[in-house]
Amino acid sequence: MKQVRIAGPKQVELVDVPDPKAARDFVVIRNVAVPMCTEYKAYRGDWAAENLGHEAAGEVVETAQPGRVEVGDRVVVMPQYPCGRCPLCLAGDYIHCRHNVDPLAATGNASGTATYAQYMIKQDWLLVPIPSRLSYEHASMACCGLGPTFNALERMNVSGLDTVLVCGLGPVGLGAVLNARARGARVIGVEPRPYRAALAKELGAETVVDPSDETALQQILDLTGGTGVDAAVDCSGAAPAQRLMIDAARRRGQVAFVGEAGDLTIHVSNDTIRKGLTLHGAWHYPLGDAPKIMQTIERHTRLLDKLITHTFPMSRVRDAFELQLTGECGKVVLYPWEQGGRA
Repeated sequence: MKQVRIAGPKQVELVDVPDPKAARDFVVIRNVAVPMCTEYKAYRGDWAAENLGHEAAGEVVETAQPGRVEVGDRVVVMPQYPCGRCPLCLAGDYIHCRHNVDPLAATGNASGTATYAQYMIKQDWLLVPIPSRLSYEHASMACCGLGPTFNALERMNVSGLDTVLVCGLGPVGLGAVLNARARGARVIGVEPRPYRAALAKELGAETVVDPSDETALQQILDLTGGTGVDAAVDCSGAAPAQRLMIDAARRRGQVAFVGEAGDLTIHVSNDTIRKGLTLHGAWHYPLGDAPKIMQTIERHTRLLDKLITHTFPMSRVRDAFELQLTGECGKVVLYPWEQGGRA
């Protein structure tokens, strides 16, 4: 099969690797729609990565034993390779499993863990069925396109009565806007790039504040009558934006951290005890919430068509990476088997 491999900074190629085989509860999926996430950072040279990707929607093509899926099933692949036996996995909260398995060692395969490939392997219990009315492209947004921020909003019980602040309007932040609007919430965005700010408004954000403006916090407070927002989600991973999110939240409000980041100064007394904020860290949703996110996708396919701004055949992955580096895109999807795409 064909698989994308990065040989060095700005060096990417399609290579031939062995097709994976099913073993135990690991099944083989033919990847059809593969959303791109932060792999462009490996292309840029920020880190080394041999097996790229963790998002995919596709078709089950091989099983080794009777189980939860059958050949021909259309599924969305959940991230990681958790153990399936610990208390967290048994509760469906597999993303926090501390005992991830080595899928290649477990199955005897030499390849199959990358989604930037034509086939992959995954435990059958980590495959979410795709409703018949949904395309692979739309369903694939149940991965990082909508998944992390769906979890954040679900944990904060966001509803149509809330005003939600979204800091950082890259692909994940844009997904947060869509998720919040799907719940009926009012959305205020924070983003310096004009392209992303405009796209957020198309997805339903009422207004977008430029964080480089010294009056950004006051603008947000003015938009909420001086009270602050009910809930806030940071998708930027930038400490100044995270600090803005905390300061802009109302008393007894909630904030969720989605963007990966390092240190952030939090004043325990002022921010948590006296202001009464609840802080969440949101990575991905538990399996029990999969039907809810699929329902969200089914009801908002027109907005998803705005969120997914570009598609590329996998043979043009270099062009896709270069586009991502410009920041002038929403969610980008690769097609491992198709020669088409919309750039």
